[in-house]
Amino acid sequence: MRVAAGQFVVTPEWCKNAQLCVELMRRAAEEGASLLVLPEALLARHDNDPDMSVNSAQPLTGGFLSALSAESRRNALTTVLTLHVPTTDGRAANTLVVLRGGEVIAQYRKLHLYDAFSVQESRRVDAGDRLPPLVEVDGMLVGLMTCYDLRFPEMALALALQGAEVLVLPTAWLRGPLKEHHWASLLAARALDTTCYIVAAGECGNKNIGQSRIIDPLGVTLAGAGSLPQLIFSDISKTCLQEVRAQLPVLRNRRFAPPQIM
Repeated sequence: MRVAAGQFVVTPEWCKNAQLCVELMRRAAEEGASLLVLPEALLARHDNDPDMSVNSAQPLTGGFLSALSAESRRNALTTVLTLHVPTTDGRAANTLVVLRGGEVIAQYRKLHLYDAFSVQESRRVDAGDRLPPLVEVDGMLVGLMTCYDLRFPEMALALALQGAEVLVLPTAWLRGPLKEHHWASLLAARALDTTCYIVAAGECGNKNIGQSRIIDPLGVTLAGAGSLPQLIFSDISKTCLQEVRAQLPVLRNRRFAPPQIM
């Protein structure tokens, strides 16, 4: 299966961001990808307005997702991204959606809100309360995660124990001391913890690092982006994953009870 991760600089204008997503979807489909992962919080962003993503929140029936759904109907691509969806007055849920055939086939509200490194996502965002469903893409089971979820190994492990073979991760990973090191280390660690492939897409710009990655079940980077807009591809294999799990059966060798998430 061919997979892709796309990164770009999210602008303050949702219409422009939707068009950038549509273009990445079109290019990924033309290159034969079955799965495309886009970054986190794609509606709107401004370096000097940390609340713009929440203030720009739209329902799943809004103009942003309608534009992406129209493109989704033109191909067989499965596309994963997150946007903010209104909840109560002045608040929103950071919502991952999976698009295929013009429809939202799965959704997930971010469980772990980024209340760290002097940022408090929970000030305006409501956390989810349950693990996401698995989604099948070309015969492989895909587990859904969002950004800060990466720092919680029990979530990735819970998805793998339910059958996930690929983990997808839309992100907006903030720059900062050692943050790039954390990003690379955590991606490799979660791949090794779970013996899953990981497809991670990062928003790029002045505040976020970009550095989208496709990682194999042994923690090796198959494809990687830098800090500029880019679309990366790699082929992944269920046969290869099964061979890794036969050689490194960490999911079978566990001696502790499965982690309880929500």
